Amino acid sequence: SYSQNNTYQLSSHILDISSGTAAIGVPVVLEKYDETTKIWSYVDEKITDKNGRITDFLNYKETKKGIYKLRFLVADYFKSKKTDSFYPFIEVVFQIKDTNHYHVPITLSSYGYATYRGN
Repeated sequence: SYSQNNTYQLSSHILDISSGTAAIGVPVVLEKYDETTKIWSYVDEKITDKNGRITDFLNYKETKKGIYKLRFLVADYFKSKKTDSFYPFIEVVFQIKDTNHYHVPITLSSYGYATYRGN
């Protein structure tokens, strides 16, 4: 499938369910949690493409198991649509336990969102 990328372990996607279209140009920050110090550290930042996707988080050469967080910075996206929204950003925390591919998408509207483990 499209999301399977042999070089990168993590992908994401934002679907704006109020319009049924991809959320283009949304910055997404990836952070990793240090369970010893209880501190989040910056890993990477990407911007959703014309399909609302990011396919190239976590190069397999550098991948480490652990707890990660994706922060979807959606405020400017909604402003650009002249839409009031409740969430300035959305954080999704998940755990990578193996070397499988992880797809962590969100479905988005101005007053709600959902996430799931995709493929």
